[in-house]
Amino acid sequence: MELYMQEILIGFGATTILLAGLALRTEIRLRKLLRGNKAKNLEESIALIEKDLKEMTLFKKGVTTYLEAMEKRVGKSIQGVGTVRFNPFKGDGSGGNQSFATSLINEKGDGVILSSMYSRDHVSIFAKPIKNSNSEFELTAEEKESLKMAQESVRSGK
Repeated sequence: MELYMQEILIGFGATTILLAGLALRTEIRLRKLLRGNKAKNLEESIALIEKDLKEMTLFKKGVTTYLEAMEKRVGKSIQGVGTVRFNPFKGDGSGGNQSFATSLINEKGDGVILSSMYSRDHVSIFAKPIKNSNSEFELTAEEKESLKMAQESVRSGK
């Protein structure tokens, strides 16, 4: 037995050194985990992380609700504009290209077409409501063209 005593002590010594190294490594990793927060132990650190996670979850819900409301508002805003200038009185030369038709629509195609007829004597302005890119009122060629331009503007995002 005394023959093997030296080998047994060397084995115990090596095991002790190995276990001390592993304990030191674990301690270093634990300190890295606890670094930067006010926790004194692992349980407090986990509790702080859980609290932060709950706060982040509430924040995410708030942001999601806000973005959904914003998406609805943006969908109703004017996103397409098209303007066509023209001379309604080409034959007698009294209007010039001062008349116009302007379409203002949202992404669903709802909005209004504003038209102005200009002559030297007077200016007439008309408004025609647009629902789903159609109007219950008859549209002139210029108004149709301005509506088409507005629709293309919505599709292209410009």
